[in-house]
Amino acid sequence: MVRKMPVDRLTDDDVREILTEYRKIALVGASPKPERDANRVMHYLLEKGYEVYPVNPRYEEVLRRKCYPSVLDIPDDVEIVDLFVRPEFTMDYVEQAIKKGAKVVWFQFNTYNRDAFKRAKEAGLAAVAHRCIKKEHERLL
Repeated sequence: MVRKMPVDRLTDDDVREILTEYRKIALVGASPKPERDANRVMHYLLEKGYEVYPVNPRYEEVLRRKCYPSVLDIPDDVEIVDLFVRPEFTMDYVEQAIKKGAKVVWFQFNTYNRDAFKRAKEAGLAAVAHRCIKKEHERLL
């Protein structure tokens, strides 16, 4: 079980623990387009053995996986909600992460929303911001 993460900044050890302990990821903003960061990150995470659930109401399937319209539509538990959406849309997905029982909300580069980040923390979720989950995995594991 992952220990309670600090309220302020997460250390490399905290991020390493998240990436080691949690294996079920909802990737919000998933795209079937190989040139998109969300596609490259999802492909990488799948290669590394994570269970990745693409979330995007525009697509039926991404990387041969069923794509869900929302985090709440995923039939399995979700531990990390990885955000690849514009900052103005992140609050909705943070609320979904809270309702789904996720443990972590990961704000990829250019997705940070102060209010959504604060909401995730207040709800007891670990929140990672201004870091790429793929780059952090490559660097720390």
